[in-house]
Amino acid sequence: MKNLILPHLRPALTLLAVFSLLTGLAYPAAVTGLCQALFPAQANGSLVMENGIAVGSALIGQPFASPGSFWGRPSATAPGPDNAMASSGSNLGPSNPALYAAVAERAARLRAADPGNAAPVPAELVEASASGLDPHLSPAAVMYQVPRVARARGITPERVRELVRAGIEPRQFGILGEPRVNVLLLNMALDRLAGGPPRPAPAPLAQPGQ
Repeated sequence: MKNLILPHLRPALTLLAVFSLLTGLAYPAAVTGLCQALFPAQANGSLVMENGIAVGSALIGQPFASPGSFWGRPSATAPGPDNAMASSGSNLGPSNPALYAAVAERAARLRAADPGNAAPVPAELVEASASGLDPHLSPAAVMYQVPRVARARGITPERVRELVRAGIEPRQFGILGEPRVNVLLLNMALDRLAGGPPRPAPAPLAQPGQ
């Protein structure tokens, strides 16, 4: 029996060592190196920097609540909104009363924050995304919020609309997706406008383990 096993053991162990080095070390190192060389921003999380501090990611939404800031899409992640560690939707079906209650509450909040705005509330401002982390809104959903933001900031609505138009990202390659606005980047640009009080500075991102 020993003579039958030994001839096969050596090549098996050799293949195990070779493929462990290839797939466990060489391939990950090559992919990581290429990504860092060709796409460093994306490879490191598409971080958004402000004064040398990472204040967010261009791929992950943040919960803004100040009247002078644009509000992003609702999030149903737990235990709080826009939790990147628990990406998920609410899983509430279209006939679930809880979904109707959540949508009604969000619409009422928008109306209460801007009672003079008679425009229809865009659906994406009252419906959470499937991931719970969507960092973008459509230009229409952002424009709906312009009167409230301009009034809170003490600047003209047209100046805020100019800022929104400047922040519209086109379809990728001209054909994929829809025009969109990154809410975090828009709020940061809004903070840089002269004449309006800045929102509180965003907290630095927590490091792993914190």
